[in-house]
Amino acid sequence: MRGFGLLQATALNMSNMVGVGPFITIPLIIAAMGGPQCMLGWLLGAVLAICDGLVWSELAAAMPGTGGTYLYLREAFRGTRAGGILPFLFIWQFVLSGPLEIASGYIGFAQYVGYFWRGMGWWGTHLVCIAVGTAVVLLLYRRVTAVGRLTVVLWAGMLVTVLGIIAAGLTHFQARFVLDFPAGAFTFSRGFAAGLGSAMLIAMYDFMGYYDICYVGGEVRDPARTIPRSILLSVLAIAAIYALMNVSIIAVVPWREAVQSKFIASQFVERLYGARAAAAVTMLVLWTAFASVFALLFGYSRIPYAAAVDGHFFKIFAHLDPRGHFPDVSLLVLGGLTIAASFWELDAVISALLTSRILVQSIGQIAAVRHLRRHRPDVRRQFRMWLYPVPALVALAGWGYIFATSGWNFVAFGLLTLGAGAGMYCLRSRWQV
Repeated sequence: MRGFGLLQATALNMSNMVGVGPFITIPLIIAAMGGPQCMLGWLLGAVLAICDGLVWSELAAAMPGTGGTYLYLREAFRGTRAGGILPFLFIWQFVLSGPLEIASGYIGFAQYVGYFWRGMGWWGTHLVCIAVGTAVVLLLYRRVTAVGRLTVVLWAGMLVTVLGIIAAGLTHFQARFVLDFPAGAFTFSRGFAAGLGSAMLIAMYDFMGYYDICYVGGEVRDPARTIPRSILLSVLAIAAIYALMNVSIIAVVPWREAVQSKFIASQFVERLYGARAAAAVTMLVLWTAFASVFALLFGYSRIPYAAAVDGHFFKIFAHLDPRGHFPDVSLLVLGGLTIAASFWELDAVISALLTSRILVQSIGQIAAVRHLRRHRPDVRRQFRMWLYPVPALVALAGWGYIFATSGWNFVAFGLLTLGAGAGMYCLRSRWQV
């Protein structure tokens, strides 16, 4: 039964877009461009998300099943060599990028613990990450049936916090802080171009999830209309919420001060309402962060398992716990990698996460749309992106720009991830493990 209409699909996307991200990335996006002009990164990020969302929409409407990118790459290139290697490469990079995404939540959790534990230092930060990561794995090492309700609570708690921050900021708005642009803020240069790319990368990290309805496309009523509309509404709503939140905070906390903060939401509330209110907001952020990583690891641990069962990934990931019948190997591998990834700095985790996904998932899907249009007339496309190929070309240019400006070390990380995956595919094909 197809139970997802437009309202449910939009709620699902927005629920997966929110989390700890908006509470930890404001200092990073300000630092990327050195001032309030970082909002330009948000604007261009929203444009990229809409164009990329149209790519997702065309694929999801043509292949409205479960699996998202894995399904699209497998089916679009079926019968070709790409149809064998691309699904494997997607799962391979996902086993690396998924833990990076979850690790950013562990790091964010530790940063806000720092509001209570001042001066906890490097060891204290990573002990918190290890403790949270271990607790999440232990809680998931059983049959879990309440994740759906947890996601709703996460969504509601985050919206209450964010809307409260927006209301507080707008009622204490100081335009001189928002308009405090440094000299040469909009002067185009190599540094400006690199900073804008970094700001867009951070924006896309916060936008991640606008396509989540595509993973359950088989449950969507009238996918040709519902999926594109839900993606567009989700991006516009979250873009407005996050932009207002950023502006509200720097309208109270000067950006030169905000850029140094590890718990900006707590600092913002403390400045307006005192330490008790800030402590309450901090606890709510901690809950949001924990619930987010719990739900992410639950869902992500099922993806390598499903691919292994389907024969497109290592067989060991298809193992189920004999008592709880959950994918224990996949859970433990991803859980361990997540804890290890939490030892990186937050900005490095976000950059590595995006650069490892761009080449296979983002660019791979753009290629899949082109391949379907040119070589697969047998696949019925119920939705065609508007003004094709303009949105696809904009998405390709945007992702390429973010990848190229991420820094040589992260470009190398993305290329090495791709190369290592290709090597593992060859070994797996030879030995069938």
